[in-house]
Amino acid sequence: QVHLVESGGGLVQTGGSLRLSCAASGPNFSSYAMAWFRQAPGLERERVATSSWKNGIPFYADSVKGRFTISRDNAKNTVDLEMNSLRPEDTAVYYCAALSPARRGYGLFRAEGYDYWGQGTQVTVSS
Repeated sequence: QVHLVESGGGLVQTGGSLRLSCAASGPNFSSYAMAWFRQAPGLERERVATSSWKNGIPFYADSVKGRFTISRDNAKNTVDLEMNSLRPEDTAVYYCAALSPARRGYGLFRAEGYDYWGQGTQVTVSS
C-alpha cells in the first residue's frame, strides 16, 4: 500500500515557475513507476510526466516537453515536478500517481494502470 501526498501548487503568472512535490509512504518506493497527471475542468485526465521503475527514465507529454522536469529521490521517497514557463493552459489539478510492479502490463502512459493516487494540488496560471 502506498500513500501519496502532493504539495506546492498555487497561483502564478504566465511565464512563472512552480515546483510540485509528492511524498510517498510505503515500502519499496523505487519499485514503483511514478507519474504526474493533470485534469482541467471539463477535460480528461492528462499524463504530464512519468518516471520509470528504478532507473527513473523520464517521459514527457509533448505539451510540457522542455518546460517541465520530473525527478525522483528514492532515498527520500519523493517525486517532484519542476514547472517553468507556465502558461494559462497549464491550469489544472495536478495528481501524483504510483504504478506497482504487478501492473507493468499497463505501461507508463495510461492513467488506468496507476493504482495509487494523491489527492491533487491546484495549479492556476493567470494570463
